[in-house]
Amino acid sequence: MGKINIAIDGPAGAGKSTIAKYISKTLGIIYLDTGSMYRTVALKAMRSGIDTRDPEKLAELVKCIDIKITHLGSEQHVFLDGADVSKDIRTPEISIGASNVAVVPAVRLKLVELQREIADKNDVVMDGRDIGTYVLPQAGHKFFLTASLDERAKRRYRELQEKGIPGVTFEEVCKDIEYRDINDSTRAFAPLSKAEDAIEVDTTDMSIDQVIKKILSYIKLC
Repeated sequence: MGKINIAIDGPAGAGKSTIAKYISKTLGIIYLDTGSMYRTVALKAMRSGIDTRDPEKLAELVKCIDIKITHLGSEQHVFLDGADVSKDIRTPEISIGASNVAVVPAVRLKLVELQREIADKNDVVMDGRDIGTYVLPQAGHKFFLTASLDERAKRRYRELQEKGIPGVTFEEVCKDIEYRDINDSTRAFAPLSKAEDAIEVDTTDMSIDQVIKKILSYIKLC
């Protein structure tokens, strides 16, 4: 019997990570936040003095990058070169850097390889921009979450406040999301797009519980 693979795609701030975490906990399967992997590449590049828009240097960087994903309880932790960087990768600067490195084919190929390996060995719910269309096109369950720009910015701003990340304004968060929307949907390689067989859910006026209930209603596990 094949592994259970659930793909949740959508733009920044649509609620993908929040919903994916709840789904994984409810079903008792692994949650893989693919965005954190791109954020980690961006962090590595910045620490190495590499421009996150330099494809040649990024291609060299990912050849020997050491990224590991572990799960401590229900929380995913990301390790870069042996150090836990789970909190370091959650700043607006890293968000933009992640969107930049994500357009580089060499970076995507490297990380997609790691993501597919995890999905091949485990039951997973995976969220990102191109999970259902490119990373796991064979996933048995695909969803595409959307929400208005204003609502997505409000959610991301609240999230940053709750995590105690200082000095971030709502206007900066809104601009960050607009930038990522354009970058993610217009990149040449594996852009943000809805898979033909994905179920679209507009979460703008929905509570977390409502979204979870709707998604779970489509998932039938034997």
